Amino acid sequence: MALCLTAGALAATLALQGFTLAWTHSIEKTRWEEGWRIADGRLQLVAARIRGSGAGMEPPADAVLRDGVWHYRPQVAPQTRLRLAHTPYTAGYELCDGGGCRPLAEHLPGLPASAEIELAPCPPAVR
Repeated sequence: MALCLTAGALAATLALQGFTLAWTHSIEKTRWEEGWRIADGRLQLVAARIRGSGAGMEPPADAVLRDGVWHYRPQVAPQTRLRLAHTPYTAGYELCDGGGCRPLAEHLPGLPASAEIELAPCPPAVR
């Protein structure tokens, strides 16, 4: 399996079956993490974690608090792609895998200050 990243003419391919997408809430400055896996040509959200709560980021009723982090399983249909805003006005997204976390922008050298980054399972020919 592979994850394709694109932003305009920039592209990268990452060989992985699952990843964590992490970011810091722009107002509350609290970390948010989502666990994704690639299955059947789609992205499936399998877990989420919030390190706190506040402005627009209240954990759902079934969330469990462990060591100061709310853990829950979102009920979201599989997605064909994720579109993320890359902007100088908020902290950037991080992509985490077995090797640790790196800013998402590092996977796309030359990324402009403002851009839309798309994450999607790579088509079979690209793998």
